[in-house]
Amino acid sequence: QVQLVESGGGLVQAGGSLRLSCAASGRTFSSYAMGWFRRTPGKEREFVAAINWNGGSTYYADSVRGRFTISRDNAKSTVYLQMDKMKPEDTALYYCARGWTPDYWGQGTQVTVSS
Repeated sequence: QVQLVESGGGLVQAGGSLRLSCAASGRTFSSYAMGWFRRTPGKEREFVAAINWNGGSTYYADSVRGRFTISRDNAKSTVYLQMDKMKPEDTALYYCARGWTPDYWGQGTQVTVSS
């Protein structure tokens, strides 16, 4: 059983930065792409960013490209989301997930951006 545990959420002012982490259990972390998603009340879950197994390819939603950076450390079985120049519309519950078609999800970490 794979567990994904997010951390690093919190309250930040507009224009500020946060770094989210997602630690994975299990020995197969480096074999899988990883992604970040977010959900706000009343909205569908939204893709944010993804990274391939070795970090060589990254993908971003248009709404975050140029402000967010996804990275991974396979030795630590952890994927990160560096969020800069944050906006109030980035407020959401952020989840990490395993795979291009996610099969495991974390519980989420709340991010709130005040204006």
